Amino acid sequence: MSSPGTDAGAHRVSTAVDGDVWRVTLDSREAGNALDLPMAEQLVSAFTARPAETRTVLLTANGPRFCVGGDVRGFAAAADLPGHIGALATAWHEVFRAVLHCPVPVVAGVRGAVAGAAIGLLGACDLVVCGRSLKLHPGYGSLGLSPDGGTSWALTRALGAPRALELLLTDGVLNAADAHTFGLVARLVDDEVLTEESIALARQIAAGPVRAMVRTRALVRQAAVRSLAEQLDEEARQIVASARDPEGREGVAAFAEQRQANFRAAE
Repeated sequence: MSSPGTDAGAHRVSTAVDGDVWRVTLDSREAGNALDLPMAEQLVSAFTARPAETRTVLLTANGPRFCVGGDVRGFAAAADLPGHIGALATAWHEVFRAVLHCPVPVVAGVRGAVAGAAIGLLGACDLVVCGRSLKLHPGYGSLGLSPDGGTSWALTRALGAPRALELLLTDGVLNAADAHTFGLVARLVDDEVLTEESIALARQIAAGPVRAMVRTRALVRQAAVRSLAEQLDEEARQIVASARDPEGREGVAAFAEQRQANFRAAE
């Protein structure tokens, strides 16, 4: 699928196996890793193609800017602006779902500009490490547009409705310290060590009980929309499922035997 202002054959995303970490990198540095249809399609393909032996995804970007949001020049060149934006939103929402429902935990390492639907992308990740240069700017207001890409969901979940509305309606910017304070990102580090810290966290997660982590992720995400009784019932179901899993048996045995659990071998 191609549109004005995009090149359907252009390279946008790089992937690599790093031990048991599947590294997915936004790789359109000169364009600030702007979101267009090729970027969306290649990201979905990257998550779909994750090798089965990898146990964590690490999402990063080349260049000083993680993602400047939608390709506004492509918007301006489109003969059918609503159709163009609608197609991009639909494609990008498939990216959001691929990240949100990834069968293994997803870690992101981000710095610099994070704008538009890229904010929603961070909200879909399980753990986000950010550099101090991070600037979150929804940017929809300056374009006369409403949010997409899960951005309204991610901001409301982290900031609460009043702060999310203040940021969106004033076309504001959130710095790294505030993003960390409000819970949009899990860790705040210096830019110089961002890559090292992100890789270390991804490897730490990959060494753990990843299937139990995915169950934990589901419990945490649903906690706000379930009653306490429903949440307790689901916790009981999930811990029984974990106890049936080889990960659970390995973890309990390792504790009893006073040794380090080998979750990688618990298949």
